Amino acid sequence: MGIILLILGIVLIVAGVFSLFWAQMLWGIVLIVVGLAVAPGHFYIG
Repeated sequence: MGIILLILGIVLIVAGVFSLFWAQMLWGIVLIVVGLAVAPGHFYIG
């Protein structure tokens, strides 16, 4: 389960970075934060 969350987190972070390059600042930031929250052991909300 952890590897699936890690891959999902990486995909979300990469999508967020690409969104930043396409001038969608808010959507990019949201994707990066969600990606960091999903990836295990990298970011903690709570």
